[in-house]
Amino acid sequence: MSTAVRSKTATYPFSKTATLPPQPFVTPPKALREGKGLIQYLHKSLPTPAKQEIFRTLFSRQSPKQLLPGSIVQVTLDHAPTTFTGVLLSIRRRGLDTSILLRNIIQRTGVEMQFYVNSPHVKDIKVLQKPPGGRMRRAKLFYLRDSPEKMSMIAGGRK
Repeated sequence: MSTAVRSKTATYPFSKTATLPPQPFVTPPKALREGKGLIQYLHKSLPTPAKQEIFRTLFSRQSPKQLLPGSIVQVTLDHAPTTFTGVLLSIRRRGLDTSILLRNIIQRTGVEMQFYVNSPHVKDIKVLQKPPGGRMRRAKLFYLRDSPEKMSMIAGGRK
């Protein structure tokens, strides 16, 4: 009789005397049974053709138009504030989770904003000015946080 009880209830793996009640059977929802749940999620999360073009031109290492740290970039958003312009401090390349960090000085206060390129809020990314001298010596320009003079020199096009 004890074997019949054990077959219906599972035993707890760390104790021989404790038993777990059987899990109730829950039928999956109709959309999942028809195979619509995963596809709908993928359509929401995959980049649109416009975003794929942005990835190819601005974030590919082989592209001649790639974004470089020190560039002045304008990001257009769907919601307010509609645009943000700043010096590109860093690029974090992680496939669909690629993000950029922009810094600008607004009313004598340093403002940094991180934008995820694949976000539905980001409409467009434009390069307004390439870095002075072609490229910067560092990949991450976090030292610009401490020296606004250097940042204004980069924004002014002087090296």
